Amino acid sequence: MSRHLRILHEAGFVDVRAEGQKHIYSLRQWEARLARFDTELERRQRTRGARRKGDTEMTKKREHGRGKSENNAPKITTFLTFDNRAEEAVNLYVSTFKNSRIVSLVRGDKESAVAKGKLLNATFELNGQPFMAMDGGPYFSFAQGTSLFVNCETQEEIDRLWETLSKGGEKQPCGWLKDRFGVSWQIVPSVLGEMMGDPKSGNSQKVMEALLKMSKIDIYTLEKAYAQKR
Repeated sequence: MSRHLRILHEAGFVDVRAEGQKHIYSLRQWEARLARFDTELERRQRTRGARRKGDTEMTKKREHGRGKSENNAPKITTFLTFDNRAEEAVNLYVSTFKNSRIVSLVRGDKESAVAKGKLLNATFELNGQPFMAMDGGPYFSFAQGTSLFVNCETQEEIDRLWETLSKGGEKQPCGWLKDRFGVSWQIVPSVLGEMMGDPKSGNSQKVMEALLKMSKIDIYTLEKAYAQKR
């Protein structure tokens, strides 16, 4: 008696001794199916085991500082798609922020998806943060709901970024601006978050009232509002 038939018999599902030849033949067909299933199951288990082993080896390399060059790209990168001025925008941004650089530029040619000379892809860093950009044509534009938030430590930094990025664009309320390429920015002092997050040490309500009257944010005015008695 085969293994599968014996299991079925011992479990009480069939009585092999009581079955006629016709039924035994049917059970043998079933047994053949089960055998093929076992073979496929074993094959898949071996495949999964090999994959797990590969994952383990890669994990060990990462843990020991090896294999980093194989995939050193950040998990998430901001990608800006312009109409046709991506390279001009990238040059402005890199020249405006410290610790910034262009990593690579790829321009279109006669065989690429964009017109010859247009920016197919730019990889760059702003204050060490990775960005990408390209020319996508008039189909693409920037929405007000997406902005780049810049924490500033001094009023001098706020003044410089505000004037540079808003030139040719639009100055908006509460530290917001839109540059000449349509990208929205928030130029905000880091002290603002500290004031709003600590209402016990000062008057956060007055800080908010002062902020709502501003276009470019003035740190000194915020500090005076925070110092007011409630």
